[in-house]
Amino acid sequence: MTPGGPPEWPGATWIASLNLAALPTTGAGAPRRVTLPAPAADGYTRARVLIRDGYRPLRFAEAAVVDGDLTLELPALEQAAPAAPAALPPISVVLCTRDRPDDLRGALRSLQALDYPDFEIVVVDNAPSTDGTAQVVDEFGDPRIRRVLEQVPGLASARNAGLRAAAHEIVAFTDDDVVADAGWLRGIAAGFARADDVVCVCGTVPSGELRTLSQAYFDWRVSWGENLQSRVYRLAEPPADLPLFPFQVGAYGTGANFALRAEAAAAIGAFDERLGAGTATRGGEDLDMFFRVLAAGHALAAEPSAIIWHRHRSDSDALLSQAKGYGVGLGAWLTKVALTKEHRRLALRVARRRVGAVGRAGAAYASVAAPPAEVTDGLPRSVGRTEVLSVLGGPRALWRESRRRPRSTWSAAATGTRR
Repeated sequence: MTPGGPPEWPGATWIASLNLAALPTTGAGAPRRVTLPAPAADGYTRARVLIRDGYRPLRFAEAAVVDGDLTLELPALEQAAPAAPAALPPISVVLCTRDRPDDLRGALRSLQALDYPDFEIVVVDNAPSTDGTAQVVDEFGDPRIRRVLEQVPGLASARNAGLRAAAHEIVAFTDDDVVADAGWLRGIAAGFARADDVVCVCGTVPSGELRTLSQAYFDWRVSWGENLQSRVYRLAEPPADLPLFPFQVGAYGTGANFALRAEAAAAIGAFDERLGAGTATRGGEDLDMFFRVLAAGHALAAEPSAIIWHRHRSDSDALLSQAKGYGVGLGAWLTKVALTKEHRRLALRVARRRVGAVGRAGAAYASVAAPPAEVTDGLPRSVGRTEVLSVLGGPRALWRESRRRPRSTWSAAATGTRR
């Protein structure tokens, strides 16, 4: 990811990726020490490296940056039987954007470089105030890239426009403040290949830049980029480590990196247009979709090899705004769950079935360690409080959007019927 500027604090971390398959081999089982150059790492004293075997992520490693180099201790790769290659169906990539041509340009460059045989890119220009997005799309002149205009503001409206415009059954969604890993769509395809009932695949979203305190705090706050274990979630098989499943939607992934089977998404009502950035609710449309996929009896796969690198908000004001948006969106989604009879009943069943586990989850949440001082010193102390208190604004925000928008744009999503 192209740096947004120089590092702004002593703990700034340079981000890199290392493919073990590209290194010289050594004796079986022997540890290896490798010293690698860290280009463009001026001012950084440490690095975070995603170690991978081809497109398969293995783990993250921390290393010091000394005189422009970093040194890593690497175990030799274990020999494993080669996996059968996953089918590579055609995929539609939907990128929703609004008046951010510079970010869009960078994201499109990474999407153009994807290692995948058959894909298209649908850029949804959502309620634009300028022609910047149209100019960027024209500038690329790539027949795989086309622009769709959606005048109704809101990320869910934009995502629905992308679903309608997509030429292929598998539709992958991302944002404009990202860099797509070259193997992203291969990971998406692998996720769908895990089981016939998989309707949604969520990928990994590691931090692409950690040069500011705000980015470091956000990196500590979210878990999108930490999970490197493939999993398949189903309502009929509640995972023991998620006592509030299927309501712990943040454990699966985020809206910057997921894919849906278009027909199944339409059958459960597509995206609820009361939710998402650009509306009073400010978020929650991705959480709502993940939850409704599971509640409808489908499977959701978490696929770590589907990687999108994300640029977190780099300053305190943007971080506070994002925290508020997450809180309001979560509150709006929880309100929707409470107002939907079948989902409310599901919540009561989960509470009755796992009352002990729910209590332990609450205790664990209450005892979560505070962020380290190095990522809070210099930031507003109200960031965490802002997110929690903003949840209380969710019900009113949902009510406002329910009054503002035609019922046909959200009633199907609430009831799970085809629009």
